Amino acid sequence: MTSRNPRDSRLRLVRPRPLVTARRVVSNRPIRPAPRPPAGTPAPAELARQARAVLADAVRIARWAGDARPVRGGALAAPATEHAVRALALTPEAVRAGWDRARLAGLVEVHGDIARPGWRLRAWDGDDSAVLRGWVALFDAWSIVHPAAADVPATAVAEVVEAVPQVLSLLQLSAGPVTVPALLDLLQQRVAELHEERCEVPYGPQPQPEPPTAAIPLPALPALLDWALRGLAAVGALTLAPGQATLTPLGNWAVWVKLEQICVAAQSPAGNIEQRADDMLRGCAQLTPGPARAEYRAWLAARTVGSAVTELLAVARGEDALLRGLAFEALRVVGAPAEAAVRGAADETSLRPYAVLWLAEYEGADPEDAHDALTREEATWLWVDTAAAVADHGESTLLVRHLESAVQGTVPALLEEVRAVGHPRTVQVLVALAAAHPDPALAKAVRRAAFQVHTGGV
Repeated sequence: MTSRNPRDSRLRLVRPRPLVTARRVVSNRPIRPAPRPPAGTPAPAELARQARAVLADAVRIARWAGDARPVRGGALAAPATEHAVRALALTPEAVRAGWDRARLAGLVEVHGDIARPGWRLRAWDGDDSAVLRGWVALFDAWSIVHPAAADVPATAVAEVVEAVPQVLSLLQLSAGPVTVPALLDLLQQRVAELHEERCEVPYGPQPQPEPPTAAIPLPALPALLDWALRGLAAVGALTLAPGQATLTPLGNWAVWVKLEQICVAAQSPAGNIEQRADDMLRGCAQLTPGPARAEYRAWLAARTVGSAVTELLAVARGEDALLRGLAFEALRVVGAPAEAAVRGAADETSLRPYAVLWLAEYEGADPEDAHDALTREEATWLWVDTAAAVADHGESTLLVRHLESAVQGTVPALLEEVRAVGHPRTVQVLVALAAAHPDPALAKAVRRAAFQVHTGGV
């Protein structure tokens, strides 16, 4: 990134917006009917069954991990790995691979040197949408699950990763097996297009240019295509046969979802007054602020203030970042009676940014200016947390828009501070952002940062 021309604005953040806007980006998303999947797509329950099968070993390891397991750089510490090998009757390689998948799918979350089960693991058996979102997170991270050989140039890897969506689109449109030569031909065309798109015409007199050369030597493309296909097969997106590849039902559905830019919709808000706090907040997720506040007031009126505040804060302490933000929106409706509990919550790392904003607004700050009360680190933590909510519950376009709300002025500065803040969802957020962003240079920088965070590199 440091070698790029500073005049290139693709690595700069533009149209900065206050964090309060980012905090509302999920709950303010427009409501529209979800398109129907292509004919022949299995029902969500069947897709979820297949996703559970793909992630079976990862779930076993995540459940074995229990409440806390020591980790080092995100990976299981050596004693914990040895314990898992004995307890689960797996090889060390299988334990490490399963743990890797569990982290990327959101089944476990790393807090410092300790790993704990993620909210998705608790919902695994009964929530098909949570299962599918976990598998999609793994699908987006296929190049991390199955890394390229160490001697392959990073530029070549990045270009192939960037070209893979077109390969997947061909597989999806073909609705059946596609030969490897056909996929290779498309990959070569797409890589050539990427080179042409990035061609910059220098200003002023220049010496006679040398004939252009491909960033990826043509003999290397077949090996890189084989790597990509094996990586996608490793996450259950396609199956391989001699000389051909075919999307699995899961892979076909995932490509369609990416093309349509849709997500699993939140449930209808009907009947929220009698629901638990977490179900009520999920039901309000698609409401605009006015109707949502009316729903919060009705829910609060049916309960004592103390029990309602306690229940909302309990939800906020969970791993679902969307519910955390919505819980504090509901606490704004409570007002003064919630002050003491919110001040107490400000001592908790995951709740502090939300509590600081709540207190600033309670003490009279304009909601658009309340973010000034946050430290840089708190603002960055909140940015990652909100991005996690968008990645879990929103559309990819919203995740790209959320990038503009960061307090940092450039993407390199944002990535540096995001890596330093230590949010447990950092890798998943960066992988989702890289998969969603249309700018190749920015997506490449974000993908590299995700890999470095995941591996503990610099």
